[in-house]
Amino acid sequence: MAHTQDNSKTMSRGMQHIIDHAHSLVDATSGELDDRIKSARAALKERLESVKNEYGELEDSLMDTVQTADKFIHVKPYYAIGGTFIVGLFLGWFMSRK
Repeated sequence: MAHTQDNSKTMSRGMQHIIDHAHSLVDATSGELDDRIKSARAALKERLESVKNEYGELEDSLMDTVQTADKFIHVKPYYAIGGTFIVGLFLGWFMSRK
């Protein structure tokens, strides 16, 4: 579980880095007077806000799913092992077909 949280933090930092760069681009073009740049800047700013909200919701949903799976595996480890085995057999059979 700690490994998953580390990956989530790394992914979150990466997304924040991308968002910061996009904000820098928006700020860098703030002095431009061209209508196309103004409209592109406004659209980018609007999309950035939308992406921030969507990413936050996606991250929360993903972490809830991971925590639920972690609890299930701790409560019923043999079910998880058996399910993984069956899925592995199915994938092996499916991939070996020509």
